[in-house]
Amino acid sequence: MGDRYTITERLDQGGMAEVFRGVAESLQGFKKSVAIKRILPSLTKNDKFVSMFLDEAKLSLYLQHANIVQVFDIGVTDASYFLVMEFVDGCNLKAMLERLKEKGRRIDIALAIYVMIECCKALNYAHHAESPEHEPLNIVHRDVSPPNILMSKMGEVKLVDFGLAKASSQIESTDPGVVKGKFSYLSPEAASGLDVDHRADIFAVGIILWEMFTGRRLFYGDTDYQTVELVRQARIPSIAALNPDVEPELEGIVRKSLARDPAERFYHAADLADALTQYLFNRRMKVTARDLAALVKDTQLDRMRKRSAEPKESLIDVLIQDEMAKVTSLLDDGSPATASQSAEGSQSLDPDQFVDTSMWSMSLLDEESAAEELESKPAPRREPSRIFTAPTPPPPPPERAENLSSLQEMLEPDRPERAEEDEHEGGSKGVMVAIIIALVLAAAVGAGLFLFKDQIFGGASASGEPGVPPAEAAQ
Repeated sequence: MGDRYTITERLDQGGMAEVFRGVAESLQGFKKSVAIKRILPSLTKNDKFVSMFLDEAKLSLYLQHANIVQVFDIGVTDASYFLVMEFVDGCNLKAMLERLKEKGRRIDIALAIYVMIECCKALNYAHHAESPEHEPLNIVHRDVSPPNILMSKMGEVKLVDFGLAKASSQIESTDPGVVKGKFSYLSPEAASGLDVDHRADIFAVGIILWEMFTGRRLFYGDTDYQTVELVRQARIPSIAALNPDVEPELEGIVRKSLARDPAERFYHAADLADALTQYLFNRRMKVTARDLAALVKDTQLDRMRKRSAEPKESLIDVLIQDEMAKVTSLLDDGSPATASQSAEGSQSLDPDQFVDTSMWSMSLLDEESAAEELESKPAPRREPSRIFTAPTPPPPPPERAENLSSLQEMLEPDRPERAEEDEHEGGSKGVMVAIIIALVLAAAVGAGLFLFKDQIFGGASASGEPGVPPAEAAQ
């Protein structure tokens, strides 16, 4: 993929996708703002949805119109699909209507008509779009709703998400609430499961006109089932009863676009746009993009104030950013990027090239705290050395002399105690030798006395008793 995409902020999220603002950087360093729509991973588990989405999304690449958000690229990762689109610096119609409701106001009638005229221009172009081979594409938006009508701070009106709605209508086994709220803008034939054509989009335009004029929702039940039933019946309450400023001629235009039978509606989106334009012209009602720009800027500033209190970046945003680094474009015949295509800006992250940052925090400690931390740790257990000889280490530099002496003490920790023990052992041996010599001398003296006892004591008596001194014997 020729461009590298970087997410800068989250813009919006819904039941099928979430939108981020990003920057596309080409290999030459050129940068431009883009909108990145990430299809929720839960939807991509449905093979039918993925197939329909890819077919319809590729069709949207043919659409180049001032009132349609242009699609630049379609990307895929292991977990999801991405649409890289033109970034519209402004807000969507839903946000604008909610902002006006907070202020207790309704959108001006002329401004509401202007916005929907611009939408009709986009729809008329898409309904008649052709392929490069001049074959009709038969594109039907199927999801014309306030969130999909974008307005820039310069007053431009652009329709987004061509092709995504048809895929979402084919969802079979996903969460029941995945398209909640979208049922409110279905046509009766779509709600009944019948085939739809471009007149389904005209019905959706009529719904939005009715809601802008009245400030209320037209088809909105307590449950999805009730909402679908309201759409099928297509009963339209009086606009004038809710807003007396709406004249019968204007209400008639809205009711024709909301006819239950498609054959009774405006046949082309351009026909509806002409009827609305004629109404403005007959009433001499002037409205331009400048009038719309003022409301867009107010809505945008309010949104920025609300987001200033939110966290700048969440863990989800970080994970999505990492996922964006692995996006592979589907526009190159759907094949993965080759080695020649994997230039700077389109390479995936290589986990083997990551740097281990687990010890970076040690650099924040000063030398004293680092020393205390090392001293507090128990010394590792030393295994007996199996090295019999070791080369003589080179003389250490002066600053490492202390470290070497510590190393020598570690290698011979018992050397002083062993010398003291040897000295004690030598003294003990000397005492033992002296005692043995004394015992030998004592034994020799005893033996000598035994041999010469007759001469010393006078021999034995006649009666055989021990000898006594001669003087006593004479007595």
